[in-house]
Order: sequence, then structure tokens, then C-alpha cells
Amino acid sequence: MIRLKELRTHSNLSQQKMADVLGISRSAVAMWETGGSEPDNKTLEKIADYFNVSIDYLLGRDDTPRPRTEKKGVKIPVLGRVAAGIPITAIEEVLDYEEIEESLAKTGDFYGLQIRGTSMEPKFSEGDVVIVRQQNDVESGEIAIVLVNGDDATCKRVVKHENGLSLISLNPSFPPKFFTDQEVEQLPVRIIGRVMELRAKF
Repeated sequence: MIRLKELRTHSNLSQQKMADVLGISRSAVAMWETGGSEPDNKTLEKIADYFNVSIDYLLGRDDTPRPRTEKKGVKIPVLGRVAAGIPITAIEEVLDYEEIEESLAKTGDFYGLQIRGTSMEPKFSEGDVVIVRQQNDVESGEIAIVLVNGDDATCKRVVKHENGLSLISLNPSFPPKFFTDQEVEQLPVRIIGRVMELRAKF
């Protein structure tokens, strides 16, 4: 891609941060920038949306960085914390608002949650915002927002086992936490949403 490096460096993004935004490897970004390979159409659209330029400009077919056609979006609140027993709609600690595509908004109820701490680095850094769809279960291996023992919600990868589940940090410095089925019921351990997108903050 002719202009990816130019747009990335102009925005003070490292290749790693660009990769984190797109959910891919840093080596893939490096390959695209050197012309070794090209992203698929869906990823091209994602990059063009991120930098608000046309795909033609991104690929060097147009020299004018025209903004992408505005898509109708839906604003959702970004919360600093989610606590047990408080409905999402009743939380007053709204830090900001993010916009999600209308097509995504139609799939459920959404909110943003600001990441705290370093347990999910390097993919999720403190201050980043995750877009969360409210749901009380996820597939094994998906990243979810979870309430444990009535504490504030935490962002973790959920891995299910025959006799319980594990909450796994992406940062290897934080060991996984295993909960038996009985602990899941008694503590309780409650899944309250699935992470759908990352909005990295720079």
C-alpha cells in the first residue's frame, strides 16, 4: 500500500500500534508497507476509515485525500467502571462517547469501557476503550467483560472447561484465574458483555 507508511507516521503511530488497531501482526503491516503483500478489501476499508481517506488515495490512485463518505453512526457512552448491581443505563460516570456503525448497533445494546491497568497489554493499553455488546455469555476463547465477586468489571479472555472457567490476561505477568462451576455460581462470576472492538488511544 503506497500511502500506509505516510499516513501512519504522520499520525505518530508505530507499526505495532497500527497492528493493534487492526487486530493483526506487526509483520503484516511491515509487508504491506514494503509492497510484499496487500490487505484484503475489508481491512483496506478499515484502514481508510481509520485515517478518513478514500481507498483510492490509500492505494495511490488519487492524489487528493478526500474524506470517506460519512456513514451513519450511533453514539454510545464510554464508562470508567461497571459495577455489580448497577444497570448500565443507570451509570452516571460517562467519560466520553464513541460512535459505532448503525449495522453493528442493530445487533444489540452497546457501551464503551475504558481499560484500566496493564493486565491486557500489549493488545489493550491503559486508557484504551473497548466497544462492548451486552450479553451474559460468550464462546470459549472470546474476550469478555466479567464481574467477579461483586467487584468492578474486568476485561479478560474467557476459556471454558468441563468443571469451570478461566479468566486469562493477555499480559503473561498476570497468571490465569480458574473458577470452578460452584465458584462461578457462589461468588458469582458473571459475564456481562463481549468485547467487539478496540479503540486505541494515543
